This record gives sequence, C-alpha cells and structure tokens, in this order.
Amino acid sequence: IEITSQIFRKLDPDTGKPLVDVILDKAGQKGTGIWTLQSAIQQSVVISTINAAVEARVISSRKDERVASSKILPQPKLKKFTGDRAQLVDAVRHALYASKIVSYAQGMELLGAASAQYKWNLNFGDIATIWRGGCIIRAKFLNCIVEAYERDAALHNLLLDRYFTGIIEKTQDNWRVAVAAAVEHGVAVPAFSASLAYFDSYRQARLPSNLLQAQRDFFGAHTYERVDKPGVFHTEWIESDHKPKEKPAEAKPPAPHHAGE
Repeated sequence: IEITSQIFRKLDPDTGKPLVDVILDKAGQKGTGIWTLQSAIQQSVVISTINAAVEARVISSRKDERVASSKILPQPKLKKFTGDRAQLVDAVRHALYASKIVSYAQGMELLGAASAQYKWNLNFGDIATIWRGGCIIRAKFLNCIVEAYERDAALHNLLLDRYFTGIIEKTQDNWRVAVAAAVEHGVAVPAFSASLAYFDSYRQARLPSNLLQAQRDFFGAHTYERVDKPGVFHTEWIESDHKPKEKPAEAKPPAPHHAGE
C-alpha cells in the first residue's frame, strides 16, 4: 500500500501523465509465487489469494491474446458506475483490508503445516516481527499478528483470533459490495473474489463437497464417509435395476489427500 501511493503520484517526464498509465500492462514474475503454490499443494493448504495473484500475472502476460479477445468477446451491459463513488471507495478499502488478512492467514497456515511436517518449530510471532522490520510484505498490522500469536502460540488460523474476527465482522458487508460491483461491471478482482470465497467456505460447517465425493466414488471408487454412521463406504452407482447398491469399503489406512485426486 505504501509504495502504491508513491507510484500513483509519480509523473512521466516525457508525457506529463501519471507514469503508471504509460507502463505496459504485462506483469512478470521471478518464480517465488509458483514455488509457494507448489508448497501449498504438497502440504494440502489453501492459499487461493496468492494463487489468484499469480494467475493474474500470468493472464496479464498474454497481452496480444487479450487485445485480440477484447474485440471478440462480449462486454457487460452495465459499463459505467452510477452509484455513490465515496461509498464504493470505502467498500474497496474494506475489501482490500479483509482480503489482505485472508492472504496472511493462508500464508501463516502454510508455514504452520510445513513447520509441523519438517519439525522446524517456527515461532510465528517472531516471523511477523521480522517481516515488520523490513520486507516486501511488511505491513503495520503485522504488529496485530504478533499479538495474536502472543495470545495463542498454537493459533491455527488468524481469522480465529478475536482481533481479526472483529475486523472481518466490520468489513465483510463492504467486502461483498466491492466484489459484487466488480462482477456487475465486468472488472476482474481475482484476489478479492478468491479471498471472499475462502472466507465463505471456511466459515461453513457443511459444504456441498458431499456431491464432489460422490462423484469421486462414482468415477474412481474413491469411497466416502457418511454423516449418520462411522466407516468408509463405496456404492455401485450403476445397477441393472437403476438402484445404487452401497457396501462398506475394505478397511485401508488413510492416504494423503492430493488436489488432483
């Protein structure tokens, strides 16, 4: 946020325009984001906000394709925002703050998973302090992260700390307003959208993944558990009389979960 404010104020000496407006909209990357995504997949940790940021860079790099598709693909009917601009700016501010919290929560969870697997015994409060001291992801609210881990050194997810729960409670309405306005006007906000989807999934006691698991059992006999009794089950989904036949699956040790299965 700090450097962004400085970027917006910088003028191009050749044209007198804001310098950011004459920079080609084609972002590069050195690979650290990709390494982070690979680690998250290996640890079965969701970092959808970081993933969205990496993918945004990738699609921006396809400049020629985007220019061509902009002349072919349909545009949304509603093009110009006609609402209260001040309220929208406030909504975007809240969406940015909430999404930033989600991003840090996901990153800390990834560090926690790796620390547990590799027995690193990481101190997350110390890590946040180091980041605050001088790092490209430094932020003032890292002090709040330090305090969260001082309250609970075993905190699994930052969203569950009372301070951050309170912030999300205050910002989530505007967060939804900002994402909805972007969708309505055809503006891509991948990190905002991914963060909100993560939050909405994480706060749900029950997700529609029961259908997903049924599909996995249908095409790959991957089995499923039930909500009403213990055990692991498999169903022969296609029967001659069209009645699925369920049977307990053979007992086997649980295998690690991978995104592609």
